[in-house]
Amino acid sequence: MLDSKALIRSLPDEPGVYRMLGGEGAVLYVGKAKNLKKRVSSYFQKTHLSPRIQLMVQQVERVEITATRSEAEALLLESNLIKSLAPKFNILFRDDKTYPYIELSADAFPRVAFHRGAFDKKARYFGPFPNAQAVRESIQLLQKVFLLRTCENSVFQNRSRPCLLHQIHRCTAPCVGLVSAEEYAADVQLAELVLKGRHGEVADRLTEAMNQASARLQFERAAALRDQIRSLQQVLHRQVMSSTREEDVDIVAAVSEAGVLCVNHAMVRGGRHLGDKAHFPQNARDYAPADALEAFLEQHYTQHPAPLRILVNQPVAEEFRGELAAVLGKRVAITAPRHETEKAWMALAEKNARHAIAAELQVKSTVDKKLSALGRALGLAEAPRRIECFDISHTRGEAAVASCVVCADGRMKKGEYRRYNIAGITPGDDYAAMRQALARRYEKVAAGEGVRPDLVLIDGGKGQLDAARDILAELSLEDIPAVGIAKGEERKAGLEALIVPGLEEPLHLRPDDPALHLIQEVRDEAHRFALTGHRAARAKARGKSRLEDIPGIGPARRKRLLAQFGGLQGVLAATVEDLCRVAGISRKLAEDIYNRLH
Repeated sequence: MLDSKALIRSLPDEPGVYRMLGGEGAVLYVGKAKNLKKRVSSYFQKTHLSPRIQLMVQQVERVEITATRSEAEALLLESNLIKSLAPKFNILFRDDKTYPYIELSADAFPRVAFHRGAFDKKARYFGPFPNAQAVRESIQLLQKVFLLRTCENSVFQNRSRPCLLHQIHRCTAPCVGLVSAEEYAADVQLAELVLKGRHGEVADRLTEAMNQASARLQFERAAALRDQIRSLQQVLHRQVMSSTREEDVDIVAAVSEAGVLCVNHAMVRGGRHLGDKAHFPQNARDYAPADALEAFLEQHYTQHPAPLRILVNQPVAEEFRGELAAVLGKRVAITAPRHETEKAWMALAEKNARHAIAAELQVKSTVDKKLSALGRALGLAEAPRRIECFDISHTRGEAAVASCVVCADGRMKKGEYRRYNIAGITPGDDYAAMRQALARRYEKVAAGEGVRPDLVLIDGGKGQLDAARDILAELSLEDIPAVGIAKGEERKAGLEALIVPGLEEPLHLRPDDPALHLIQEVRDEAHRFALTGHRAARAKARGKSRLEDIPGIGPARRKRLLAQFGGLQGVLAATVEDLCRVAGISRKLAEDIYNRLH
């Protein structure tokens, strides 16, 4: 048991981060504090703690602290630790680093493109955007108004004539020199201003250029600029939620209904409402919306750029505002909506949050029905909340790959999928492949390190299932239910047979049974994941030359051999004397090549 009095005496009166640890070092909670002694002692001295916090304190066996120089440093460290440790009692938002951006490449004629993932230091990025649709609409705007290219460099560098986009007036065809570098650069500069929300400045520049062209009697040029202005105005006019001011604002609304907490995040850039995104935090069941909103602000804006204004529908402590501003390096105004436009934005964000909650409840109800039906069909004591499914894919024993997909609470968890390259078995031995895959997957579970599934599905018949059960028994995990999925007659969907241990005959569920639908969904995903891995492994193996495995044959000698004999088949047909005639190939090396290839 934790000696709370001794702990409190050892704590410093400094800002920092504390970690509540339970049995076996499991992190229960991560928090920040302006004063570590006062904050941590409050957990053990106050009597009006919430039931959730009381439950956490009962499990605490140790408290670790990290002192920081400031509250801002504590906020940043807390956010990083929450994301990396995923404590049981913290509100957790999925670490969504895949927010979409618009990329302007660093090429001589920059390409405008949809982007996710890591940034190229040389390119320019604009965003993040709330969803992919907002990015695509913005790219369409840039194409229509400024005619920027969107093609890959491999296409751009090999064009000999303009493509269809040029013909429909969506690109100036820089690939074939129909626009000068200076003119294209000017269009790129205007596109950047639009992406930064400075639409009025762009319209003024285009209008001035149009008037100048008209004064110089360059009427075709003036007409083209006029069309650009009209296109820009038409697209911006369609933004019914737009602001008269070209401002950047985020709208964050936390709503709780029917025991479900949702934080809806909407974005306004340059006065244009770009849409929103609903977030459902984990471990937030007993928390108030204000707590969830503050957790979102901390976890999101320490990872993504923040605008100068953030509208919220819940109170935010002034102390937290200052900490966030110190982390971001700029003062961010976190306020409630003030005028009619902002109130309309917030009302829309709250409305969409409620719609998202309703959809989430509907999905949860459907999922619960499927899981309950599956539990009843298989005779399980409880509905299986975590299902793992295995499949083996190979081509006549070549490049065998096993897949393990995870379905938790009725949803596929792609971040937990695993593939296993099968080696050291007789090619085509599916039973040995299945044993190897399950052994590699559940060794850690047997050691108490991995997550234990409630049900294991095996894509295969009795032989594959027996191989899987043997491995589970060897690992002392025989209490985990395992079921085989045998393909039906002519592999028709709905005719699958379930091989259930303890049943003399295979179990056939009705084609409309929700339990069968869930099994089919998980099985099909395991098959897809295994097949994708197998094809990649097979292509890699087949793309490798047999000459690469011969010592002394580097890229230069391999190239000379293939050129001399017209390919690998010619090398195979060559004698030792023929090989000796190739520059750089000694007789000893020629004999080695011949012996290894035959």
